[in-house]
Amino acid sequence: MAKQPSGKKHSPSRPASRAKTDPILTRQSMAFMERYLNNASPTGFESSGQRLWLDYIKPWVDTQFTDPYGTAVGVINPGAKYKVVIEAHADEISWFVHYITKEGFIYLRRNGGSDHMIAPSKRVNIHTDKGLVKAIFGWPAIHVRNGKNDPAPSPENIFLDCGCASKEEVEKLGIHVGCVVTYEDEFMVLNQDTFVGRALDNRMGGFMIAEVARLLKERKVKLPFGLYITNSVQEEVGLRGAEMIVERIRPDLALVTDVTHDTQSPMMNKIQSGDIACGKGPVLSYGPAVHNNVLKKVVAAATAGKIPFQRAAVSRATGTDTDAFAYGAAGVPSALISLPLRYMHTTVESVNRQDVENVIRLMLATLGSLKANEDLRYIK
Repeated sequence: MAKQPSGKKHSPSRPASRAKTDPILTRQSMAFMERYLNNASPTGFESSGQRLWLDYIKPWVDTQFTDPYGTAVGVINPGAKYKVVIEAHADEISWFVHYITKEGFIYLRRNGGSDHMIAPSKRVNIHTDKGLVKAIFGWPAIHVRNGKNDPAPSPENIFLDCGCASKEEVEKLGIHVGCVVTYEDEFMVLNQDTFVGRALDNRMGGFMIAEVARLLKERKVKLPFGLYITNSVQEEVGLRGAEMIVERIRPDLALVTDVTHDTQSPMMNKIQSGDIACGKGPVLSYGPAVHNNVLKKVVAAATAGKIPFQRAAVSRATGTDTDAFAYGAAGVPSALISLPLRYMHTTVESVNRQDVENVIRLMLATLGSLKANEDLRYIK
């Protein structure tokens, strides 16, 4: 496990395009990335991660605020009338304790789109008022699974074992119905350029927008509008944090970042999910919620900056916070910049370092091309 990948020298086998651009990620930013990704931020319980994020971006913004449910916002030029949002979501999928048997086994309910197929044999943390309690997803051994007794994992049959022999023993540990459960898997790097971990969907987005704030400050960029760097809660249960914060900020334009499926690995269907590859740049989406005039500005910024990008069609909805911004606050012209990711909603979500850097570059380039008070209506 490579704990400080940014401290390693670049491999000579890396693509030549890496050497042609200024480095984006620093030792400080890589250290924050690892700390931020490893911290648990389950949906509805994002506060500890939001505090880390706010502490990190504090030097780069003029002011900060949070809403009642924990969405965190850093603001540059808070007095400006014209408001632009760059946004990600902070929450990770998880589980809730649902039922404790008299023998001390624990059954669960999803908190977001948690995948029951990956659960057996995984190690977890149960979050209690007394602190973390370790547990495991148990599963019958291969020796005893045959014929009629060879079940597939399902939400009804996966269970936790925390080493207790009774319900009372479980409860003495501080575990009760409603405790949230997260996987303990942490950040690592494969082959120097592939970042791996749980909840890269979409804390990697939170990391990227924080880096945008840092680079704007370090490069002394003066924006002609107010910039609201927004890390929303509760996306995984229906875009709820974005639905709330769009009404509070009421921005004039929004650039949302999230992840999308890389389709190059086995068992992916390109006819269903498109032809998207990690390492080939940010993905720009086309669909009703994506405002064409904003999208054109993003494409133009990518083209002018020679930033590689890919395209995707999203049909009725993007399935991201873009939808909440586009259709909230009487309609906010919005675009989606996605980070290609493999193995979504597992504990080994994987992204390419160059894609992370190019999303940051593209957001910076787009912000640099925007003017205040632009009339983005389709019909004038």
